[in-house]
Amino acid sequence: MRIMSLNGWGGKLHEALISYIQSAQPDVLCLQEVVHSPETAKDWLTYRDGEHILPQRANFFRDVSAALPDHAGIFCPAAQGVLWDDDEAVPSQWGQATFVHRSLPITEQAQGFVHKSFSPHGYGDHPRSRCAHAIRVYDDTRDQAISIAHMHGLRDLGGKMDTPARRAQAERLASLVMQIAQPDDPLIVCGDFNVEPRSETFDVLGKIGLTDLVTTRGFEGTRSSHYRKSGKFADYMLVNRHVPVRHFTVVREPEVSDHCPLVLDI
Repeated sequence: MRIMSLNGWGGKLHEALISYIQSAQPDVLCLQEVVHSPETAKDWLTYRDGEHILPQRANFFRDVSAALPDHAGIFCPAAQGVLWDDDEAVPSQWGQATFVHRSLPITEQAQGFVHKSFSPHGYGDHPRSRCAHAIRVYDDTRDQAISIAHMHGLRDLGGKMDTPARRAQAERLASLVMQIAQPDDPLIVCGDFNVEPRSETFDVLGKIGLTDLVTTRGFEGTRSSHYRKSGKFADYMLVNRHVPVRHFTVVREPEVSDHCPLVLDI
């Protein structure tokens, strides 16, 4: 089974990203920073937040769903606001999505917020609402259930340092995970956590038996060359002792986002 975690950057590198996931064929794709604008047929819109202006695939969720036709896609919105088509405001939702191959029945799932709650009238002030999604699937080839969860951690304009909000976020994620994971399940928790490698987030998740693969295997960051700022860590993939890790890597090429895909084969 192949599990991939990726912050898709709103689909900015659309062609490269779609080509890559079609080639990689993850059984479970945990995708963060997903745009869903069902009221428009446009391919591209623009996100504006002060001086921060970014092209966005208007229907990124639809695009990835089409690229993985044998997967069930679940979109988890964190907020809804507007993107822009020149001077026209277009209603849009923003969040994360999980894509699961149809050979893997989803027997349980939990969706909830790890920071704030759903923002229905605009994306809101930073740090904005953040959600998480956990699933329990049954793998016939292993005759075993596997639990997988991911989140997109809050972005604090002050940086990626530990804060009370980030600790609370980690505790809420752990609680959400334990709603569906059974004691003997192989458990994988991943995503763009937006924290540094020594964050207390890992202490919180360690209490439910999780160990990070990125920092313990010598990888020097999870950001691609498109990320120009300092601090090259953001994305992590944690496993418990029941996960039979066959191979894990941080994918440097091709570049499909300002984040690198994390790929785990078990």
